[in-house]
Amino acid sequence: MNYRNSGFLKSAGEILVTLDRATVVLPPGRHTLNSIHSFLEAEALANQRVLGEFLVDGHAVDLSLPLDSLLFLRVDAITVPLTDLPLVLLTTAAQQVSRAQAAVRETFTLVLINDPFIARELWWKIAGQLKEPVLTLSLMPENLCEVWCGTTFHKLRRWQLEQIAMIIRRVDEACDSQDNLQLSDALEKSVLPWLEKLGEHIRLWHEATLAGVRLRLNTSAA
Repeated sequence: MNYRNSGFLKSAGEILVTLDRATVVLPPGRHTLNSIHSFLEAEALANQRVLGEFLVDGHAVDLSLPLDSLLFLRVDAITVPLTDLPLVLLTTAAQQVSRAQAAVRETFTLVLINDPFIARELWWKIAGQLKEPVLTLSLMPENLCEVWCGTTFHKLRRWQLEQIAMIIRRVDEACDSQDNLQLSDALEKSVLPWLEKLGEHIRLWHEATLAGVRLRLNTSAA
């Protein structure tokens, strides 16, 4: 299931917008999150950068999801140069893993209170989310994967997609049993552990990449 961005502060008043900690004057009519995001993204791209963080009233927003039309007071955006694009990809992959985990946790409970037909439809509705972080990671530079994993992203992606196929088939077999308890167990004991392991790898890769960026910045400033 595709969770929407939510939970922003509902307040009235003038909107404060910053880009890389500098206050931005918005063009007339730019008062919605979508319009502000579009404007800031264009500003970043014009300077050969991309949006790395987008916060609304202090809440981090997943830019791969629709932006809710809520009232808000402040938007803060941080950009990163194209050379640091791996950080953006890792952040996106981590968000995709988190969404998939939340969907699976909700589903392995829901399948217990529905008939087998509905239960398997609930599973098939979220099965496609498993591949999303893997495809995002496949856009990472090959040299980083060789440093982290001792292999190429091509080989790593192939192995991960094979793992996903095995997991999906295992859960599908539980669906065929018409036993919702088996389906729930398969989601909890096969799908979630794989997502948790992938999420931990992404977290470690993000920390390593961020440390490299900081080292480069410190070296440049010295």
